[in-house]
Amino acid sequence: MTHEAEYHDNMVTMLELIWGKGYMAPGGPGNVAKLLDGTEPEGKLILDIGCGIGGPALDMVRHHSAQVVGIDLEAPLIERARSDARAAGLHEHCRFQSVGPGPLPFPNAGFDIVVSSGAITQTPDKAALFSEILRVLKPGGYFSCYEWMGTGEEQSKELRYWIELEELTYAFETLEQYGDRLRTAGFTEVSTADASDWYRREARRECALIEGELYAQMVELLGQADADHFVKDWRAMVVVCNSGEMRQGYCRGRRSS
Repeated sequence: MTHEAEYHDNMVTMLELIWGKGYMAPGGPGNVAKLLDGTEPEGKLILDIGCGIGGPALDMVRHHSAQVVGIDLEAPLIERARSDARAAGLHEHCRFQSVGPGPLPFPNAGFDIVVSSGAITQTPDKAALFSEILRVLKPGGYFSCYEWMGTGEEQSKELRYWIELEELTYAFETLEQYGDRLRTAGFTEVSTADASDWYRREARRECALIEGELYAQMVELLGQADADHFVKDWRAMVVVCNSGEMRQGYCRGRRSS
């Protein structure tokens, strides 16, 4: 099975403009710190699933003294991540590779920590992925993710409209389902934390920037049509964040020693 690329150049440019260079999910370095908090990442080998263009992975090397392998389904994103790692002089500490859907291409118990930010949201078979993550973790290793989630209810027309504007694949589950799936896969010390209030505020702030001081730059970088498309996208996202239908959360689990 092959993966059809969904992140075109203008989308990546837009995500970096609003979330920071190298980032394709919100929160920047602060989100990386939350994912790694309590995992003692210094000197550890980390697998970043859905690494995108590599900003979080490079941050893990720079500020958390880790060694990182980043993987993604989209080869052009991996090429950009490799280029940025070389430009930053971090390519010996941060390796990137494109992968296909399915089992992770790594041996058992090879990683100290596995992280993911915004990628599992787009993964239909979360149970299979969590089992694979447990397999590649060393005993005592941590899995930590930040994801966009749903309520478990039938999707409203407002949410369907936002997903249509996003032009991305989403397979929303609830925060509680994430926790249950981790436990079923065999993780221990499972914890979940709702981050919806935080991103509700962030989405409003981002939308104000897009409609205001960033708009002219968006038109210059993306063209009028795409700039206006992203304004509609963020306005629609604010609606579903405000209603509580589109949620965000952190999940963590550990492989038993």
